[in-house]
Amino acid sequence: MVDIHDADHADPSRRDFLYIATGAVGAVGAALVAWPLIDQMNPDAAALALATVEVDISSIAVGQSVVVKWRGKPVVVRQRTPEEIEGVKKVALGDLIDPIARNDNLPADAPATDENRSAMSASGAAKGKEAWFVMVQICTHLGCVPLGQQGDFDGWFCPCHGSQYDAAGRVRHGPAPENMVIPVYSFETDTKIKIG
Repeated sequence: MVDIHDADHADPSRRDFLYIATGAVGAVGAALVAWPLIDQMNPDAAALALATVEVDISSIAVGQSVVVKWRGKPVVVRQRTPEEIEGVKKVALGDLIDPIARNDNLPADAPATDENRSAMSASGAAKGKEAWFVMVQICTHLGCVPLGQQGDFDGWFCPCHGSQYDAAGRVRHGPAPENMVIPVYSFETDTKIKIG
C-alpha cells in the first residue's frame, strides 16, 4: 500500500523550486509597484535647474545691488562702496550680536570679519573682489525680507520687527539672533558669479 504522505515527500526539490519561484516573482512585482512611488520623491528638472544660478555682474555699478532667486530665496549681489567696506572693517567682533561668519564657503566656526563675509572668502582671497558681496537676503529672526541700504548701519533693515544689519550682513540691532547667510558661490569669470 502506498502512503499519500510519502508521495508528497518523494520529490521535495520541485516544491522548493515552486516556493522560490513564487517568492521571486512576488518580490519583482513588489519592486515594480514601489518604484513609481519612490521615483516621485526625486526633485524635478525645474528644481534641479535652480540648484545653481549664474549672475552677470558686469552691469552692477559701485553701490548697486541686484536680487536673484536661488532655491526659492532672494539672494542679493552687491558691489559695495569703499566707504561701506571701510565702515564694516572698523567694527570689533565683540560689538557684534553674532560673532560667527555664517558663510557656507568657510568652516562653521569662522569669525564674522568682513573678509570672512565678503567675496574674498569665496574666492580664496582673490585680489580685487573685496567689494563684491553675496548674501541670502532673509532676516534670521522670522524669515522676512529686509530692505537694502537702510537702517542705522547702512546695510539692511527688517521693518517687521526692527532688526538691522550692516553692509556685511551682520546683525547689529534687534531681535535677529544670527547674521544673514552667505551661500556657496564662486567667480566663474571676472564678470560672472555662480551661486550654489
